[in-house]
Amino acid sequence: MTPDPAAAPPTGVPADPAALLRVYDDQLRTDAETPGAVSVARLGPLRMATFPGGRGFVSYRDLDGAGAVTVRGWVGEALEHFRADRSVVDVEWKTRGHDVAPGLHEALVEHGFVAGEVESVMMGPAAALAVEVPLPPGVVLRRVTAEADVRAMSAMADEAFGDPVSTRRADDLMFRLSREDGMELWVAEADGVMVSSGRLEPVAGTEVAGVWGGATLPAWRGRGIYRALTAVRARSALALGKTVLHSDSTEYSRPILERAGLVKVTTTTPYEWTR
Repeated sequence: MTPDPAAAPPTGVPADPAALLRVYDDQLRTDAETPGAVSVARLGPLRMATFPGGRGFVSYRDLDGAGAVTVRGWVGEALEHFRADRSVVDVEWKTRGHDVAPGLHEALVEHGFVAGEVESVMMGPAAALAVEVPLPPGVVLRRVTAEADVRAMSAMADEAFGDPVSTRRADDLMFRLSREDGMELWVAEADGVMVSSGRLEPVAGTEVAGVWGGATLPAWRGRGIYRALTAVRARSALALGKTVLHSDSTEYSRPILERAGLVKVTTTTPYEWTR
């Protein structure tokens, strides 16, 4: 029988969304977001990172109270930074719903960025998710590190999200593994075929780990597999001394995490520019 997370003993992790949001802002922005970057440049409060495979990324702790004119200037300068590197093929500018960012949406759109899906930033105690979850017959969970497994996992995730299979994502994961930055890759297999996957991202110097990249093939959704993969990652996080989990969640995963005890602290929207 699966334990009731609501009946679990106190974890010492703040349950107040405002307190968790402070943890998020103080510990999970800027450096914590770019462990796999090959280079990082700064522009005012902006952190402009370049990842393997030509992916650019912009984030920041806050915008230092800047007004719309300054923000617009930063957007233009950041884009020129990435344009000057011909290896960069696309850029994500990560925004948060609680930030004070006058004119940012308009400036991003003006410079060719396209807003993606709004996601919920979920946070809460890892212990609440580290429960036993029954799996369908024939389904097993395992951690993967071998290149063939990593590439199969990446291809399966692309299929689950309805995207073309991207060798670039797999290359990025292999680069991360080679750097031994703590990332863990987990999959669920049904009779030897990968049907779901996800990452665990321990954040160095904090008590927080991220659960990312949850992907399940459509035919296998609604059977508890994603929940089981989240639980095994939560147990691994606790073994590493990480007591808080966080995740940027779609509307597929948000309700699952809420039922497990995580709370929504803000939203995040990616804006994408493609060369």
